[in-house]
Amino acid sequence: MERYLFIVSGKVQGVFYRKAIQQMVSFGQIRGYIKNRKDATVEVVADLYEDQLEDFLNILRNGSPSSRVDDVSWEIIEYNEDELLYDGFEIRY
Repeated sequence: MERYLFIVSGKVQGVFYRKAIQQMVSFGQIRGYIKNRKDATVEVVADLYEDQLEDFLNILRNGSPSSRVDDVSWEIIEYNEDELLYDGFEIRY
């Protein structure tokens, strides 16, 4: 399992993007969070197995009906299994 950081750009704030992602991801029992950033992008951190990555990227690209995703960049970040930052997939403010 890896911890991924995603930055989503486009029309992704004020269009129920975070809520839509949370609802779609919660069925997969993925741990992580999603939050708006000051630069009008959205930050997503998720713990994923490699075989989950493409499906997760598709969820982020599809977003909510009112959103428009222009780009999703991602990278693997440090993962410490003992460090529990979140339980489930939550929206952060």
